Amino acid sequence: MSRTRHSDNQFALDLGEDSPMTGQSEQNMAMEKPDPLASLADTEALLQHWQQADWIRPLDTGFARLIRDLSQEQGEKPEPLVLLLAALTSHQVGRGHVCIDLAILLNESNHTLSLPPEDARAVPPVMSEEPDSETPTPGEVLARTTLPECLVALNASQAVSAGELSTPLVLNDARLYLRRFWRYEQQIAGAIETRLALPSALADPGSDATDTLSQALATLFQSSEPVDYQKLACALAARQRFSVITGGPGTGKTTTVVNLLAALQAVAGEDPERAGRKYRIRLAAPTGKAAARLNESIGGAVRRLPLDQLPGQVVLDDIPTKVTTLHRLLGSRPDTRQFRNNRDNPLLVDILVIDEASMVDVDLMASVVDALPERAQLILLGDKDQLASVDAGAILGELCQRAADAHYTPETADWLRAVTSMAVPADLLDDQGQPLDQAVAMLRKSYRFQEESGIRQLAEAVNTNTLDADMLARIRQPAFDDVVWLNGHTPRPDAEATLAQICQHAVTGTPNAFANQGEDRVIHNRPLPPPVGYRQYLELMNNHGLCADSPRAEWDALAVGVLEAFNDFQVLCALRKGPWGVEGLNDRIARHLLAEKLLPRAEGWYAGRPVLITGNDYNLGLMNGDIGITFSVPWGQDDNGEPTFVLRVAFPDSDSPGGIRWISPSRLQQLETVFAMTVHKSQGSEFNHTCLVLPDRLSPVLTKELVYTGITRAKNWFSLITGDAQVLGEAVNQRVVRASGLGIRLGTND
Repeated sequence: MSRTRHSDNQFALDLGEDSPMTGQSEQNMAMEKPDPLASLADTEALLQHWQQADWIRPLDTGFARLIRDLSQEQGEKPEPLVLLLAALTSHQVGRGHVCIDLAILLNESNHTLSLPPEDARAVPPVMSEEPDSETPTPGEVLARTTLPECLVALNASQAVSAGELSTPLVLNDARLYLRRFWRYEQQIAGAIETRLALPSALADPGSDATDTLSQALATLFQSSEPVDYQKLACALAARQRFSVITGGPGTGKTTTVVNLLAALQAVAGEDPERAGRKYRIRLAAPTGKAAARLNESIGGAVRRLPLDQLPGQVVLDDIPTKVTTLHRLLGSRPDTRQFRNNRDNPLLVDILVIDEASMVDVDLMASVVDALPERAQLILLGDKDQLASVDAGAILGELCQRAADAHYTPETADWLRAVTSMAVPADLLDDQGQPLDQAVAMLRKSYRFQEESGIRQLAEAVNTNTLDADMLARIRQPAFDDVVWLNGHTPRPDAEATLAQICQHAVTGTPNAFANQGEDRVIHNRPLPPPVGYRQYLELMNNHGLCADSPRAEWDALAVGVLEAFNDFQVLCALRKGPWGVEGLNDRIARHLLAEKLLPRAEGWYAGRPVLITGNDYNLGLMNGDIGITFSVPWGQDDNGEPTFVLRVAFPDSDSPGGIRWISPSRLQQLETVFAMTVHKSQGSEFNHTCLVLPDRLSPVLTKELVYTGITRAKNWFSLITGDAQVLGEAVNQRVVRASGLGIRLGTND
């Protein structure tokens, strides 16, 4: 989405509003300016101006120069349009797209491209000294060309092929890829198609294996509901070697997959390929935080399984409870994209379960399917409505485009009735359902949030585009026990006052702003304490009562308690930079906590500093997304050999539930303070109380998916603070739409 100073009409276009300047009038405006595609020099100058304005990256202009050089080496005169499209394709990959859809790009360039970046404040530089000669926007440049012209230019270039040649660009129909990302997409689609086509002993409803599966499901699911979607999901996922289970927060994805694994182990004895051996199962997640969260929940779920009642002699050790990151699973190699496990050295696994699959980008997913044995079963779990991965791709979203309506064929419905004794609702049937549809199951009932929960109703309103005036009024009042819009009555609040309010809210959690001051709430028959802020974990640190002689076990126990208390509250931001982003708010909140005498200092390393690991460190065993708290501990020595206090950062030990790893700050390289974190970084996490901060102006990154993800990180309390009340509604009207061909190839791109 572009935002420039060209005119009020252009600004209206950027916001997605109706504008009188559309179609021919915009094209006429573009034609009035010099054509930057008239010569190679003009196009390269244009790209250089865009780079200087931070509209595109040096990487993007560098890629365009590579295409130029390769063309010249082949004796070809570089086509300016090809260079422009090459730079824009690289730019789009940096924004999370797998490719550029040329038809959409030409029709909706102002909405397809995100120029300038979210934190840009300056207008672009001029192309000459004339004050009215501004750099043309991509929309103005692209208005000069047509789709047939683009296709002719690309097909004539020796830097472009349909994939059969080793060219840097691949053109598939009207989609233009960087070759590496085209190859990733082909790998993923091919792996899915292969697994969907593999025969299964469970396909026959009259087989012994299917009968065993039916018995296991009847034992594992005792629901009296007419349709138990968890049971249906287990049955579907057991039937084939690729499956997806999607559902919102609290719909029971973990419970479902644990029951699924138990059912599959019960059936293992009926699999002629197994010769009575149980399946080798691995559990993985994209980040350390997501893996830790699944670790916490899966152990209890496994212990509750009625294993002694299952057919097939399933024992506790048959169901894994340890979750690892995908990078650890594949065996990362530092400073390279390559993994130890690959097609030539496949994983020793029969079933792989990936949780929080919405966070997996095409690069990593391609590595996963490359390392999986050909007949291994792959099960993806996640919320299809969450934000897509930070890097290129939106795999789970694409695979689940038709999940809401299921599109199960009559054959699938008959099989499900035979195995589960439940009839699939008629509105979920489709005679023309695709093979992938039969492998996707959506969980439709939330067990975490009660019907009257404000978090649930607000998330649903955002997700279904029904965030109307009535809902906004209810969160302003507040009419819900668990949701409050702290400054919702002020349409355009003073920025400094609002930022100060965020800091104070971060200290206390502002329980008095919630209905009934946050008192007397009961969740699942348990009383719920009022919402808190960061004061809680800092007071626990500052008043622990331990001394230099205290045993290490007591310090470990303190660290466990502090980490749990820190998890009770989290500020989430949409942006990284600026006063409303994590960089500005982390500094402000730290200084405010210092003023409240809760921190000893607010810069550098200090006791109480929470840190988020932002890159995998295999030497330390820390993964991207891990959170630690800095402590002052008596494990140093002075010049006389006497104990002295030193700073150490406590991280949960992923290899030992309930354990703590203490690491010196000097050994930590990739990290940031985390009083505030981006919504993207929060994926895979859950906090007792979440505060979502929206900035004072609309940005391309502010989307429905971001707002929904921020809301659903809250377990019991949710607070909202906005720099401009209108931004909430504007953000919900923007969607993440990432260009890709995966859904098209698999036949589910609606």
